[in-house]
Amino acid sequence: MEPTSHTTTTDQRLTELEIKASFTEDLLDKLDNVIVRQQQQIDALIREIADLKQQAPVDGGVGAARSLRDDLPPHF
Repeated sequence: MEPTSHTTTTDQRLTELEIKASFTEDLLDKLDNVIVRQQQQIDALIREIADLKQQAPVDGGVGAARSLRDDLPPHF
């Protein structure tokens, strides 16, 4: 029995769909790895921020009020 045009077309379409599915799975794996790596970076940054907050002095820190005279050069 000789394959018909319909069977050949169906086989070609099926092959194309299998190729697309394969590429989609590969892309999904790559994106999953990116998400995992980004979450690890976020977690590391959160820990670093927490460490920096612990190191910052409570009084006289970054947000403390300063006198304008403190900013004057010594010759004034």
